Formats: sequence, structure tokens, C-alpha cells
Amino acid sequence: MLESERAYLLDEEWLLVRHSGEIPEVALHSSLYYLKEDPEGPGLVLTLEEVSSLQQAAMARYEEIILRDLDPANRDLPLFRGIRRANHNWYRYARFCEQIQMECETFRAQAAQALLGYVQLEQGEVQAGGRRPTINCTADALMTFALALGLDAAALPASWEELCEQAPR
Repeated sequence: MLESERAYLLDEEWLLVRHSGEIPEVALHSSLYYLKEDPEGPGLVLTLEEVSSLQQAAMARYEEIILRDLDPANRDLPLFRGIRRANHNWYRYARFCEQIQMECETFRAQAAQALLGYVQLEQGEVQAGGRRPTINCTADALMTFALALGLDAAALPASWEELCEQAPR
């Protein structure tokens, strides 16, 4: 196989992983299977750098979808999944980073600021009567997510719990 063909295949798979759906890790594993093991694939032996590049594409996609769901500008758009989904994706992302031995602290801080900004803006708009709450998880779930991101209750605005869904009784 020519080096240009190899580069093309790897670029195509990188794009598929980077722009994958809601679970980038699945796209990564599909790409690795295709590139290395699929009888109809190219049967490549990937270098550590090539695997790392694909892993970083999956990380970037996770980060993108987490931030998408923590962006208040997206609250009224069909692509918006909300804080509940951002929380689930955070745990998938953190577990994925641990599995591939990559750090996630830089993004943790970015996600924490995004969550805090979302809750602060939401509270201001709801109190001003400009909108109904859009936080689609319980106060316990939001606090668990905030703690996972390194925030504590004192960082959240007063009465933030009132913005959350009520737990089923």
C-alpha cells in the first residue's frame, strides 16, 4: 500500500470519528476494527501515533457534544439534549480518557465553567420571567455533575435547585 493511500484511509477514518454521533467511542472502535481487522478493510498495523490521533478525535467529539449541551444558546434548538445528556457524556468521556490514559483536567475546568455559566444565566432569565427552566435533571443529579467537574454547592447561584426537575416520588 502506498503511503498516500494509507494517509488517505487514516484521514477518512479520523473524520468519521471526529464527526461521529453521540458516542464517539463506538465510532473509534468501528474505525480501528475496519482499519486493522475487518476482512474487507486494509489490514493495517497502526502506529501508536495513528491510534492516538484517532483517540484524540474521539475525545474532541466528546468535548464538542458536552459543550453543545451546556451552551444556553442551544436550549431552543432541536440538537439540544440538555444537562442530563451532558452529565452522561461527561462520565463516558472521563471513563474513556482513563481507559486510554489521557488526562481530562483541562476539559474538566472548561466544562465546569460552561455548567456554571448555564445555571447562572438560566437563573437570571427565569427570575426575570423571560423563560421557563430548561434544566432537565434533578437537583441531586446536577450537584453530582457539578462535583464531578470540580464545582461545589457554594459556586452555584442561590436557589439553583428550583431550576431543576423534581425527583419522582
